This record gives sequence, C-alpha cells and structure tokens, in this order.
Amino acid sequence: MSKREEIVTSFYNQYDESARLVKSRQGQLEYAVTMDYIHRHLKKGHKILEVGAGTGRYSVALAKEGYDMTAVELTPHNLDVLKENGKGLNNLHAYQGDALDLSRFEDNAFDVTLVFGPMYHLYEETDRHKAIDEAIRVTKKGGVLIFAFISAHSIMLTNYFYQWGTFGEGLEENFDENYNVKHFKEQLFTGYDIEEFEGMFKDKATEYLTTAEVDTVMEIIEKVPTFRLSDEDFERLVKYHLAICEKREMLGSATHLIYLCRKK
Repeated sequence: MSKREEIVTSFYNQYDESARLVKSRQGQLEYAVTMDYIHRHLKKGHKILEVGAGTGRYSVALAKEGYDMTAVELTPHNLDVLKENGKGLNNLHAYQGDALDLSRFEDNAFDVTLVFGPMYHLYEETDRHKAIDEAIRVTKKGGVLIFAFISAHSIMLTNYFYQWGTFGEGLEENFDENYNVKHFKEQLFTGYDIEEFEGMFKDKATEYLTTAEVDTVMEIIEKVPTFRLSDEDFERLVKYHLAICEKREMLGSATHLIYLCRKK
C-alpha cells in the first residue's frame, strides 16, 4: 500500500462518508446538482462507471434507476458499505481498485464515467494525469466524463481562515510566493485553482463541455448559528443554483466543483 493509500484509507475508516451527502444542506445541494448533470447525459441502456464511488450514494441510486452500474472504490471500509447498500441490485458491480489502474476494464467500455473522489487525493501531477487518462481510456468515443474537484481557495476560506484561524499557515502550505497552488506530498485533500484543473485536459482527447460548482458557499453559511433553510426554500435554492452554477463568477465561491467533457 502506498503512502497515499494509507492516508486515504485511514481517514475513511473513521469518517462517515454515507452521511456526507445526506445530513447537511451542503451535501444535499451537492448531490442534487451533481445528479442533475449526470441525468442530462444518460440514455436508456447506458453503462456507467463510477471511480472513487465511496459508499455508493450515486452508484446505488443510478443502479436503482435501472442503469448498468460499475463502481470502483479504493478503501475496503467504504466498499463494504457500498456492497451492503447495494444488496439485491444485480446491475450493480462493485470492485476494490485505484483510479490510477483501471486495467480490469477494456478500452471504450462505458458510456458515462464519473470520477468523484480520486482527484481530491492525488497530489502528484503524474498521478493526476494517470487517473484522467485511465478514465478517458475506458470511456466510449462520444461518451461523457464528469470529474469532481475541490477549490484550493475555498479550502483557504472554509478551513484555514474560518474554522482554524491559521490563514498564514494555509498560505504557506497551499501556495507559492506567486499564489500558484502547491500540491504538497502526503496531504489528505488537495485543492485546485479552477483554471489549473481545466488546463490538465488541454492535450487530452476530449471536448470541453462545462465547469459547474455544486455547493456554493454552503460550507460556511451552514455553520452560522442562525442558519435556517426549510424544505420548500431548499427546493427553490436547487432550482436557482442550477440556473447560475456555471457562471464564472460563481465558481470561486464553492468548495466542490465538477468538470464535464466528452471523449473525442
């Protein structure tokens, strides 16, 4: 097991990933927006791959909708939960595996490929490109890929600045003297500058579709003691958010974002 795998496995062994997209309004918004984008590119009979499937929030839901769903998860604990959550779904196939090596799958095997967890944890540039290339390889020509990533600037605001009060430490750890993002070794979560993430696909055999943010400023707002959001207003928020989440001025406000492209 590599050091990266040790760090990620140790974290998810004690973290309740199943609750992340359910218990908070931030997670609920992220899930609702992401699922909306997934459904825009699905057709009956599509085969879907999710790499870094966690405990199966997306994979299980899509399998229940009738899609041929394949899930790959790095950490044994999350995979066990995923399999339990997907019991009885014969169209859900779950495997332990790493985004850097999808060799169990043939080229051009899936209509839609989702990479929702791995890019959070790949601090080495070569590994990031390897994960992207593998996802592209197993996707059919004309198929759509959706990658999730975290904003490095949001990490600064939500964690170092707002939560920990260690802004200077965060700057030194995450940025060079020109404020370019540093992906330092052995970090648990690595964030990206939006243009940096988009730039990784410059020479790939893909066509850019869009970048969208999926949770706006909810990570900070939801921690405010006076925060309230009724179910009715949440539905209004989702509708509003879907109308504006691709605007460039909105992208920097979010913690989590998605990048969509089509394989040429």
